[in-house]
Amino acid sequence: MARERQLSRRSLLGCAAATAGAAALTTTAAGPASAAAHRTVDVAIVGAGLAGLTAARDLVAAGKSVVVLEARDRVGGRVLGLSLAGGGVTEGGGEFIGPTQDRIKALADSLGVQTFATYNTGNNLLYKDGRRTPYATDGILGSVPPIDAAGLANAAIVQAKLDDLAKQIPVDAPWTAAKADEWDRQTFETWLRANAVIPSAKFLFDVACTSIFSAEPRELSFLFVLFYIAAAGNSANPGTLERLTETAGGAQELRFVGGSQLVPIKLAATLGDRVVLGAPVRTIARSGSNYVVTADGITVTAGKVVVAVPPPIAARITYDPLLPAARDQLTQRLPMASVGKAIAIYDTPFWRADGLNGQVVSDTGVISSTFDNSPPDASFGALMGFIEADEARRLDAASEAEVRAAVLKDYTTYFGAKAASPTSFVLQRWNNEAYTRGGPVSIAAPGVLTQYGPALREPVGGIHWAGTETSTYWMGFMDGAVRSGERVAKEVLAVL
Repeated sequence: MARERQLSRRSLLGCAAATAGAAALTTTAAGPASAAAHRTVDVAIVGAGLAGLTAARDLVAAGKSVVVLEARDRVGGRVLGLSLAGGGVTEGGGEFIGPTQDRIKALADSLGVQTFATYNTGNNLLYKDGRRTPYATDGILGSVPPIDAAGLANAAIVQAKLDDLAKQIPVDAPWTAAKADEWDRQTFETWLRANAVIPSAKFLFDVACTSIFSAEPRELSFLFVLFYIAAAGNSANPGTLERLTETAGGAQELRFVGGSQLVPIKLAATLGDRVVLGAPVRTIARSGSNYVVTADGITVTAGKVVVAVPPPIAARITYDPLLPAARDQLTQRLPMASVGKAIAIYDTPFWRADGLNGQVVSDTGVISSTFDNSPPDASFGALMGFIEADEARRLDAASEAEVRAAVLKDYTTYFGAKAASPTSFVLQRWNNEAYTRGGPVSIAAPGVLTQYGPALREPVGGIHWAGTETSTYWMGFMDGAVRSGERVAKEVLAVL
């Protein structure tokens, strides 16, 4: 779900490939838990998202036996394709990749999943104070919305300050930064109020915050925000706020042909019946030098265990013996952010004829940011909007019809009367998804990283931790998930 912010439209060929891949995975590659009551392996992996599948790939390549236990009836975790009523697929989860996201790109390349550029031709839209303003993204300001001059000047200063402070954050241990205690005692909201002193500048950072984290500034530790910026890079390229927020040259630059779930589908297919679906893990218990992992319909005895699910979900497993208090309390303090995706499908991407690229920044409504998620051949039009933070929580209990009405009202405000009548509408509310309960990432409030951060990746006996939340680069993104799988495989191989 950073943001992974996420969703792709597929061409008919891409749709067919994805559907066929999913069918093959269900019927011939992965199997239901009832297919085998007990297995004994070197490593049991909990979770068949990108992290767990990547770890399994590397362990198998090293000659180790593995089983991957997945609670859902599909692979991919927070990467999800959604079927359209008229045929085809769109995406409800992790979607975009960009510069320095090297590991997800390498994985996709190895599986033959290609990328294409996110549609970014034409004007963005700013909707603020009831006024709709198109603006170019190739001028001196780039994609920065055209707010007042004082606000722009203030915003430039604040962005530069954030990038400079982020350079002081060790990505492998942000809690050891020289000013970690000071930064972890305040929220991002507190810091912004002291620095983004022009209201229009504060608006820009508020929108950036909800777009990146699917959380409000008041929910986030300032240290956590600085770490997230620092992590938006790689060992050769320091992270920047701009790389998090931009389309061209940023984290939203590319999408996958056929949709991002093709990556885990194809990866799982290489693992065959090592992947077991419909097997939520209930207990992980030590038994002599091994561990017994009990899931619905299957029990696995393994020398080591990799837990590759979000921290709040990992906390719902019963561990015997109990986890150390620091690890357990860490998971209690890393809630999922709040996000949904609403995708309206049209016969054509009509906004392009109006010179618009489908990207909106708004100060009102259910949807405050949108993307053109049409397939690369533009065989149909797709507008994707994020429902985030306070708005997502407000609508958690609303009916789909109520959400649809609110979303289409916003789309009509932004793109005109044609937006009111889509041919199809799909909605993915991660807050209500049983084995995720939010997204795109777990977030840290003040005090969490400095008090509990060291427990994030520290193994507990033979139990090791993976998932995008454990990544040192691109936490919250698909790339971070892949990196975590690669890291944990090396970690486990070193002790097997």
